[in-house]
Amino acid sequence: MMEDIHPNLSLLNNLNLQDLDACRSILADNFVWHYFNRHIPDLEGDYRGVDGLKSFFAKLGERSDSSFRVNVIDIRTAGDELVVTQVCNSMNLEGSLMEFDAVVVWRIVNGQVAEAWDIPAVNTIRSVEKS
Repeated sequence: MMEDIHPNLSLLNNLNLQDLDACRSILADNFVWHYFNRHIPDLEGDYRGVDGLKSFFAKLGERSDSSFRVNVIDIRTAGDELVVTQVCNSMNLEGSLMEFDAVVVWRIVNGQVAEAWDIPAVNTIRSVEKS
């Protein structure tokens, strides 16, 4: 017997960070992306709406020579409003390939993503050897 997938998980499964324009109906008009990372202080801040999120990923792409990648480890609901995604990110920053763990907490209201907090583990960044 198949388990029913929580509607908030279904919603996030349809969020394509590579094509945010196609995802405008998924993100609330007043959506806010919260980001901090002391290793990239020029990216810290709140990004509002789809255009703000696009701006964040454009800046991240510039800083990482378009090398930023997300590997989803786990995704689960926390009640009926929150979804927590555990990821392992990798990117080239200032000539060094690195990876780091992070969680993104998504707040979903009325069938749309209203807010997200991107929380990187800044004390355990790992260098990756180039092969």
